[in-house]
Amino acid sequence: MTSAPKKFLFTLLKLIAAAVVLIAAAYFTDCSFSQFWARRSHLTDIVFEMIPPDFSYLPKILAPLFATLQMSVTGTFLGAAFALILAPLCASNLGSPKSISFVLRILVQLLRSFPALILALMATFIFGLGTFAGTVAITIYTFAIMTRLTYEDIESTHMGPHQALCAMGASSARAYFRAVVPEISPSYLTNALYLLETNVRHSSILGYVGAGGLGLILNEKVSWLEFSKVGMILLTLFIAVCIIEVLSSFLTEIVRSERKIPRLALRLIILSVSALFVFCTLTLDPPDFSHTSLSLVANMFSGFIHPDLEFFFQTGSGGLFYLLLETLAISLVGTFIGALIAAPLSFLSTSRLVPMLFAVFFRALIAAIRSVPFLIYGLIFIRVSGPGAFTGVLTLAMCSVGLLSKRFTEAIESLDFRAYNALSDMGVPLLLRIRHTILVQLAPVFAGAVLYRFDVNIREASVLGLVGAGGIGAPLIFAMNHYAWPQAGSIFIGLVILVWIIDHLSSHLRKRLY
Repeated sequence: MTSAPKKFLFTLLKLIAAAVVLIAAAYFTDCSFSQFWARRSHLTDIVFEMIPPDFSYLPKILAPLFATLQMSVTGTFLGAAFALILAPLCASNLGSPKSISFVLRILVQLLRSFPALILALMATFIFGLGTFAGTVAITIYTFAIMTRLTYEDIESTHMGPHQALCAMGASSARAYFRAVVPEISPSYLTNALYLLETNVRHSSILGYVGAGGLGLILNEKVSWLEFSKVGMILLTLFIAVCIIEVLSSFLTEIVRSERKIPRLALRLIILSVSALFVFCTLTLDPPDFSHTSLSLVANMFSGFIHPDLEFFFQTGSGGLFYLLLETLAISLVGTFIGALIAAPLSFLSTSRLVPMLFAVFFRALIAAIRSVPFLIYGLIFIRVSGPGAFTGVLTLAMCSVGLLSKRFTEAIESLDFRAYNALSDMGVPLLLRIRHTILVQLAPVFAGAVLYRFDVNIREASVLGLVGAGGIGAPLIFAMNHYAWPQAGSIFIGLVILVWIIDHLSSHLRKRLY
């Protein structure tokens, strides 16, 4: 058999294997789209109850909205700053001691395993309720992600200028900030701006665990079925996210040198951003240590060090392995459905392929989908499909649509369209033009974005149990709220192992793609 048929057969076998895994995951999570379709009126009823929103409720939203933005701005700034300082100690090409690099990389991997909501819940046990705990959670969450991205950028950077400065007698730290930081700054600032936008949505749900922001009133109004007020909260959040996205896109263009502005304007922007950070930081609620118990904190860390091994190795539907497998299946099916919906949406939201009016409409739709916190999707879908893993699948699918549509659209708009335009001039139909010129370029980018979203969904699935949407989340939140730290420690260890395995598989697949 020649190489071409072998390659085709190997590709076919991989597709069949992927389909079998996906079908098995869908069966394991009790996916029943016929049931969802039969009960779709429950979903449309909720949507119609949100329209029109209760505009009289707006004054009561502004303070929690400001608290949400406070936590996002301060947490993103501090997390990114700490990452810039510690990332060189993790990089393998800057000569940092291997023992320090190893320990820091393990720490970053551990912190990356936990979603912001779990970090916020842990912070409330130490710093009390309020925005200070939420800011600590966002800072740690941002630090973990930014450190990983920054040391990877450092390791792919040319070290000639850094080595030259060190040879001339400059300290390692001075050489790093003078030679390496300018090289990685476009990528670093772009990542920080993207995380700022993401952190606004994360901060909006931290109130579920008492860490301030919009989450408290969102949970309250959904529980009381006051959907017109929920609609007003989501509309306000949508507007805030759109404003931040526009500002982020503007600043990203400046960072990438795609937009030229006068030096004075640049200084004013830097001064304004700095003033915003200082104002948000100084107006944060102070930590409340009045209810903090040193014995509680000691028991928390003791539970992590001495996990409940009986629960860890327990078999059956109540065991850790089953719950982690369910979390994995929820993430897998949710990511697949989200990618399936996001792909056509991304083609409809770019003016390079469709008329501008269509593109603007679909971009607004994607922004609206992306601005809704994932726990709100869970609370809505649970009224349609009931508690269980299928609700988790639907929730992560909607969250995946929002992020993947944006990533896909950005990838489409950065393509080389010369071949596409040539086929267009030759009268080739639209679908054939897309098939032979665009999909060929997009396949690796799309696959990379899907793998990244799957990695994110693993962590987000770990808190879906908060709204009864299956997975490891319900036992984890229950254990933490009842101070069952050994059981919580077992779940944390299992979650870290799962995230580590998925992370390595994703990295391996991304290397093969590129």
